[in-house]
Amino acid sequence: MSINLSKGQRIDLTKTNPGLTKAIVGLGWDTNRYDGGQDFDLDASAFLTDADGKVINDIDFVFYNNVKHPSGGVEHTGDNRTGEGDGDDEQIKINFSKVPSHVHRIAIAVTIHDANVRNQNFGQVSNAFVRVVNEDTNQEVLRYDLGEDFSVETAVVICELYRHGADWKFNAIGSGFSGGLAALCKNFGLQV
Repeated sequence: MSINLSKGQRIDLTKTNPGLTKAIVGLGWDTNRYDGGQDFDLDASAFLTDADGKVINDIDFVFYNNVKHPSGGVEHTGDNRTGEGDGDDEQIKINFSKVPSHVHRIAIAVTIHDANVRNQNFGQVSNAFVRVVNEDTNQEVLRYDLGEDFSVETAVVICELYRHGADWKFNAIGSGFSGGLAALCKNFGLQV
């Protein structure tokens, strides 16, 4: 049975779900009715950080141009450029047993591609969610619906998965950023 979380809630992932080693982080959204004449292209990404919340190597940033971490621990399944249809719009697969030991947190974010050029922001996005699915059983473990808390932001850190001893936990963050992907990268210590 899936658990619905609210912003700020934390939950055990691997401790309360014994045998969970492979997870699919599914992200979905809809765009509000709006006549801007431009497609809405949202992009999921994963920042694999150290204990201080910083990305040590560029390869620890997984997104549409770097879809698989060399360890095999984190993989982006592909860029959905329209967000059309029901269900997950983009997915990131995580194999906890392969995540390198220097990685303490995996922050999952969504950005709007060319947001400034297209005059787009998360105020025009609705029904955004993240869910974690056990890849082996295809059972949804948890879900976090973001709500409509954003207006001018062009990037959102949706959640993070983090180490707690030998286990992994999930934190529902929902924190917005202006400045898109570049601002997010700087936040995690990457040079843009």
